[in-house]
Amino acid sequence: MTQINMPLPELRCQLGEGPFWDQGRATLYWVDIIGKRAFGWHPASNDLKTWPFDKLVSAIVPRQKGGFLVALHDELAFFDPVDEKLTPFVAPDHDNRQNRSNEARVDPMGRFWHGTMQNNIGPNGEDVAITEHSGTLNRVDADGTVTRFAADIGISNTLLWSADGTKMFFGDTLANRMDVYDFDMATGHASNPQLFCSVEGRGGMDGSAMDCEGYIWNARYGGSCVIRFDPKGDIDRIIDLPVTNPTSCVFGGPDMTTLFITSASAGTSGEKPHEGALLSIETGIVGAPCHAFAG
Repeated sequence: MTQINMPLPELRCQLGEGPFWDQGRATLYWVDIIGKRAFGWHPASNDLKTWPFDKLVSAIVPRQKGGFLVALHDELAFFDPVDEKLTPFVAPDHDNRQNRSNEARVDPMGRFWHGTMQNNIGPNGEDVAITEHSGTLNRVDADGTVTRFAADIGISNTLLWSADGTKMFFGDTLANRMDVYDFDMATGHASNPQLFCSVEGRGGMDGSAMDCEGYIWNARYGGSCVIRFDPKGDIDRIIDLPVTNPTSCVFGGPDMTTLFITSASAGTSGEKPHEGALLSIETGIVGAPCHAFAG
């Protein structure tokens, strides 16, 4: 039986998301989308930093030039953690004003991939019904050039790349599918999407992490578990969790074998005391690293 740890026992997020492990700083970054907060936690010293924002924030990733790139409700911005100054960068989905940022990851070449969805969060954090598949998937290069790769997405979730750089994985929760694309790492072009996996009965597909064996660990929103898929898209194992809505995961820790899992308390009954907590499990398997934004 896998031991589930709760490294920050007092912290709860309304909608924890976007975990990023910075190997150089040995620091975990993640956000609370509804709570409009970003976090930076250094496990070795147990130092936790919290940064508030005026807008929904779905991702925070380090920049190679220093500071962070954050995905806010309707734009991307540079963020200086010292003076907490925001500098607008680009708005990849500016033509879809009903949308908000959701999924985001940086590919191994330092390009930022930004997935959106119809905004389902009201001004007071309340649920808003999704009535349109208006989400998009965009690539943002270091110079701010935006390239759109997909539209008509329900809820964008999961962005991963294979170790050899020839495959990209991206999913749509409302379509209940994760697709695998042919990927050209030199140009950043994704093409030829094919079904990778689709699972009924264990919640909805949310964020994912990849390990060094090419297996994908997928958080199952509403399913109280993480599913590990083999490179063919078949289920390898299911790890039950003490939360209703695990949202995403990332590998980190000194040996890159710790899987950190974010979760959401929003929309739950509150009967489970760990709803919205940051969880971790020791997998014994080395995970793929995260990458800083090149811009």
